[in-house]
Amino acid sequence: MQSLDVISINLWQIIISLLNLLILCLIIKKFLYKPVKNMLSKREAELNEMYNTANDSIKRAESDEAYWKEKRESAQAEAEEIIEEATSSAKMRGEKIVAEAKDKAEGILKRAQNDAELEMEKAQDTIKREIIDVSSALAEKMLGREINIEDHRNMIDSVIEDIK
Repeated sequence: MQSLDVISINLWQIIISLLNLLILCLIIKKFLYKPVKNMLSKREAELNEMYNTANDSIKRAESDEAYWKEKRESAQAEAEEIIEEATSSAKMRGEKIVAEAKDKAEGILKRAQNDAELEMEKAQDTIKREIIDVSSALAEKMLGREINIEDHRNMIDSVIEDIK
């Protein structure tokens, strides 16, 4: 029977062991489980906040990218419009300058032609007078008498007009 004493079950000892286990679980729950659970929930909240901040930053970056892309495209379109406008303005100014130069050249040419015609008329008048003077002197010598210069001029003018 001695071997049974070693294997025997002591009910009080089991109850005390169970009570010790229960007290130990309560102590662990109070001092370890709740603080660890609180720490994990705080850490989870921090991570969620970080994810939300990162998502907000990504959304802002995407909207900024779209905004700047639109700005770049509008600036590029505006630059093309300015270049086109400057090109057409320069072309119009060039045409205007050419037209003004053409007008000036035509004016200079007309003035030169008018000056040439006036000089030609002056030269013709001078030649007429010289012819009249020479012919009246010649006629005087041939006739041996003096002819009225006015009559002689009228006569020579009529002859020259007939020649033309």
